[in-house]
Amino acid sequence: MTNRYAITPSRLKVARKRRGMTLVRLEQITGITTRTLSEYENGRARERQVAPAVIDALAEALEVPPAFLTAAEVEEIPLEAVSFRAPSKLTAGQRDTALAAARIAIMINEWIEEQFRLPSPDVPTLPGKDPEWSAERVRGQWGLGVAPISNLVHLLEAHGVRVFSLAEECLEVDAFSFYWKRTPYVILNTRKSGERGRFDAAHELGHLVLHPEHEIPHGKEAEQQAQRFASAFLMPEQAVLAQRLNNATVDKVLAAKSIWKVSAMALTYRLHELDLVTEWGYRSLATNLSRMGYRREEIGGIPRESSQLLSKVVAALREEGITPQRIAKDLHISMHELSDQVFGLTPATLVKPASSPGEFRPSPPTPPALRLVH
Repeated sequence: MTNRYAITPSRLKVARKRRGMTLVRLEQITGITTRTLSEYENGRARERQVAPAVIDALAEALEVPPAFLTAAEVEEIPLEAVSFRAPSKLTAGQRDTALAAARIAIMINEWIEEQFRLPSPDVPTLPGKDPEWSAERVRGQWGLGVAPISNLVHLLEAHGVRVFSLAEECLEVDAFSFYWKRTPYVILNTRKSGERGRFDAAHELGHLVLHPEHEIPHGKEAEQQAQRFASAFLMPEQAVLAQRLNNATVDKVLAAKSIWKVSAMALTYRLHELDLVTEWGYRSLATNLSRMGYRREEIGGIPRESSQLLSKVVAALREEGITPQRIAKDLHISMHELSDQVFGLTPATLVKPASSPGEFRPSPPTPPALRLVH
């Protein structure tokens, strides 16, 4: 008798959304009717067990190993748990793809937590508080004072935030954050400039602080609050005032932005926010910087920040003889998926794609500072 397998409804739904596919499109590729696909996803199929050929056809279309579709159920991330920036510019499919990719990031993190003791979450929750005050409060609690932050990704990871890279198919989506089982996550778009990446990370920290779990507001006001938090967190008022940037010129802005590793436009806005330049002075600076090309890109910008935690995790696993291929197999995901989620934040220290598809070549190991759980 031919072996038959049960499709896991939630995993089929996650895999389909991860590829941004509708049921109609999946029918076109696999030949399985939308009615049958819908029954699979809702667990109402007459035939609970299906032939391997059905699993294989779905797995090929959705670019997942067949085992992904038959493993244990997974809980989806609710749409209301995430505050997307400019949601009106995103299609439902784009949001679904981003959430499905984030769900796989959670799976990866849970696998890592089974192997390692990671930093416990230590993100203050200050709902309803003024963003400027909240940024100062978080800096104080984390012992930062008013000093510039050398690496924001490292800082978030040290305080228990799990940071992953946004998958290639989700690049229309800006960075976003959410809580999952009381653990904070930040998903970053790694195609942004180094300065923009830092500001995005600070913006998402603002959401985690100001809009904690079960209190996620959506809309323009919430985004403005997170933006004000990010500006104050990266460029503390006292530190900016100490630089004597009153009525700063373009040259002064370009010289000073490197202190806080922010974009010229972000620093200009902060000067305006702190009343160090007049409304006319702010508009003049912004216009001149725009003419110089700084609105489109950060000329001579900083490198993108990478993940120290993920680098150490993979280095420690390598010492134990555990390869990225083993991680992907345990999670029932492809190496491409693992690369999208993890390696986008660790281009210099993790494994790098080799010449042939699916093959990865190790880079020099980083001394591990995390302990494996035995």
